Amino acid sequence: MNIEKTGAVVIGAGVVGLACARELAQRGIETIILERHAEFGQETSSRNSEVIHAGLYYPAGSLKARLCVEGNRDLYAYCADHGIAHRRCGKLIVATQPGQLAYLEKLEQQARENGAEASLLSATEALAMEPQLRCVAALHSPNTGIIDAHALMLALLGDAEAHGAVFSPNSMVNRIDRNANAIVLEIDCEGETMRLAADHVVNAAGLAAIALAHATTGYPPDRIPPAHFAKGNYYALSGRAPFSRLIYPVPEDGGLGVHLTLDLGGQARFGPDVEWIDTIDYNIDPRRADGFYAEVRKYWPDLPERALAPDYCGIRPKISGPVEPAADFVLRGPETHGIGGLVSLFGIESPGLTACLPLARHACRLLGL
Repeated sequence: MNIEKTGAVVIGAGVVGLACARELAQRGIETIILERHAEFGQETSSRNSEVIHAGLYYPAGSLKARLCVEGNRDLYAYCADHGIAHRRCGKLIVATQPGQLAYLEKLEQQARENGAEASLLSATEALAMEPQLRCVAALHSPNTGIIDAHALMLALLGDAEAHGAVFSPNSMVNRIDRNANAIVLEIDCEGETMRLAADHVVNAAGLAAIALAHATTGYPPDRIPPAHFAKGNYYALSGRAPFSRLIYPVPEDGGLGVHLTLDLGGQARFGPDVEWIDTIDYNIDPRRADGFYAEVRKYWPDLPERALAPDYCGIRPKISGPVEPAADFVLRGPETHGIGGLVSLFGIESPGLTACLPLARHACRLLGL
């Protein structure tokens, strides 16, 4: 079997994989993007809240904190340069009972340590911004925004292709080996098996990244984190919501609570919740909306009955389970696993979209580029 050779391969054409391909191609490296689906961005990147996060939630010094704050600045600039629809609408994180005030104070301090702007508001100040809100206090994040994620991915792919990258859909990587000269990938491409060699490989396969690491010859098992899948269901609001900002409750285990987000047309949706699953499943149980009403009415008591309808769901590629502290991003290069030319990205959930540009630069640094 003949083996084709290229400079770099990126596995996965979600927002982070496309950002990595753009970064590699702009450095003059011949790059191929392999995607198992027929189009780019078919999994986590197209099934999320489309929020540009500010960097409040993540422990100081963590990759999530550093790359989110850096990515927030980068992404607004990138959107402006490329004409990508977005809006810096801001966000209120709300305490609906006095016992949650300490959390908001801690979050404000953490935001300050991370270099993210946030200010604590009284109930009167919060209601002056959003009169339909009910809370005892709120934390205002002015640099949170919303974005057209599909347009972002289209721009990233366009940049990569303009610098010579090639997008190869319907290309499933089954196995990765390392020989004396290159990394060799075994690929199922529309029913045919082929082999492709590359000097550099970025495993940005998202939900499949951990399985792909296990299919990599010589990858130390103790350097591969466990895989957990957290499904998040979203429900659309019929009619327009009386809010101009995103509204988030105090976070819950596994996620940020059932929050209200807006799309660029002003339509509101609620979610995601947290549903731990064992296999990939994008079906939405309409009955789960029943639990949304009580949660949302804690901060919006006037939510009408029967106003929510199933919209869509996404699945987070987590590396920490239901009762564990949230894990940081994990990027592992040759110095960690011993396979020259390979970098693996694990647990790239939120704020992965916001951090996509600095994540790509970080991956290239791990490759020595």
